[in-house]
Amino acid sequence: MLVNSSQPSKAYTPKKGHATPKRNAAQRKEGSFEARFTPAESYSEARKKRKELKASMSKEEWKQYKADAKAAQKARRQAAQRGMDEGDPRYLLERDKGPERAFVRDLVDSGRYLNTMVMPFALILLILLTIATRYPTVSPILSLTSMVIMLIFFIEAVILGRKAHRLVKEKFPNTTERGTSIGFYAFGRASQPRRWRTPKPRVKVGDQVA
Repeated sequence: MLVNSSQPSKAYTPKKGHATPKRNAAQRKEGSFEARFTPAESYSEARKKRKELKASMSKEEWKQYKADAKAAQKARRQAAQRGMDEGDPRYLLERDKGPERAFVRDLVDSGRYLNTMVMPFALILLILLTIATRYPTVSPILSLTSMVIMLIFFIEAVILGRKAHRLVKEKFPNTTERGTSIGFYAFGRASQPRRWRTPKPRVKVGDQVA
């Protein structure tokens, strides 16, 4: 039996056509998380530049330069955080990008959910469990109550996730977002207190977004 040598084997991996970028170059790439908070040059380049500048300046000038650089860095961080809070696509994390994610955020922000109390409940539960170790008779009751509350949180999260997926499919028929991804995103948003959410809510509780 003849084998066609022109056909590549299954183990063959085609070349990418370009060299793999170094880590610092990848981090400085436009759109990456690090690029929003770090200067364009690498650490070694920036260090060399600082040494050259320091050698060419007086002590007072260098002190003023460092103060100005620190203020500029702070301003960049504030601008990035402000852009993220406002939902500016240039500053959003990958998990928050896309019209589907924006729609899910509005959907969650327009409602009230028990899952918003997940973090406060976890803190209270930790305190109560610590106290319950001193009172063994109370521990079973506390454990049962905690399990019931966590079950309620779970049921609500499942309902919210399915609802978010269904509405996303209706609004964006050609979406490539998976149901589990949308569901977890909706749950993650709902489990955060409203004032801690980023991007910040742009709809009020009770608004119609679907």
